[in-house]
Amino acid sequence: MDLLSSLREIEDQAWAQLQTCQSEEDLSRWWQTFLGRKGGLTQILRSLGSLPLDQRRTVGDKANRLKNALQEAYEERRRRIQEEALTSALAKAHVDVSLPGYPTLIGRLHPITQTLRDVLDCFRSLGFQVVEGPEVEWDYYNFEALLIPKDHPARDLWATLWIDYKRDGEMPMLLRTHTSPNQIRYMESHSPPIRIVSPGKCYRYEATDPTHEWMLTQVEVLAVDEGLSMAHLKGVLSEFAHRIFGPQRKVRFRCEYYPFVEPGMDVLIDCFQCQGQGCRTCGGSGWLEILGSGMVHPQILANVGYNPERYTGYAAGLGIERIAMLRYGIDDIRLFYQNDIRFLEQF
Repeated sequence: MDLLSSLREIEDQAWAQLQTCQSEEDLSRWWQTFLGRKGGLTQILRSLGSLPLDQRRTVGDKANRLKNALQEAYEERRRRIQEEALTSALAKAHVDVSLPGYPTLIGRLHPITQTLRDVLDCFRSLGFQVVEGPEVEWDYYNFEALLIPKDHPARDLWATLWIDYKRDGEMPMLLRTHTSPNQIRYMESHSPPIRIVSPGKCYRYEATDPTHEWMLTQVEVLAVDEGLSMAHLKGVLSEFAHRIFGPQRKVRFRCEYYPFVEPGMDVLIDCFQCQGQGCRTCGGSGWLEILGSGMVHPQILANVGYNPERYTGYAAGLGIERIAMLRYGIDDIRLFYQNDIRFLEQF
């Protein structure tokens, strides 16, 4: 059989078999049969060199035109098979849009963060500005500037975590025990009138138990202006207590000693468990302490360059963990930082 007859036979077979290909595997076998390295059409093209020149041109022209046509037909058939496969897959994976979707897990704020934001929002609405400061503090700002010298018995109230850095034989750096140092830093660089709140983490070297943690979140309140009195302080703290614990709460002020205020007082609310009648929660007193406060000592104002004859101020300090425990009825402060999802997802 001459090459021209073989070419016509291959052409007829190729077109006929191409129509029967229903998958990419069928198409691959078809390609190997006719257009592959050992395919029929490839063998004819390789045999052109043995033909006379006039036959070589005739057979070569037809063979090349057939090769191009088969390649185009192959690509078109392959595209159609892929489209049909995709359509079939989509039909099998049909989604019923009327069915409810899978629930998305949504995170939430930690109860301490929620309480802190509520407290700051309350004071911001009363005209106070939020001011932050360093957690690693100098002894001067943490104690000395607040009238707590080295031999003062009030230092026993704070089990201090000192930084291993010595200067002149002493360790003057520490992890702050309260956020009051921010108040001193702010007063040194600003003039009255001042109304600020200073939130932040504080650290104390003490054993943990249901009411104590080595780390706590504190907010300090400070106002300095002409004519401020205890009446202004009581008004601000009464409003704070009502906004955080509810307008029905009764507020009580009790004299207390704090080294950097004079006079000092505790702020209490009536127990929400027994309505002031006395129970286990309030220790039988009917009242719950929420914070300490008082008028800024005149010497502190003088130390930062203010005239204590002209300006007066008031200050207050509260622990966010304690506020959260009272708001949510939690009896163990350690629950806040144990990362127990069962506890945290309740808030």
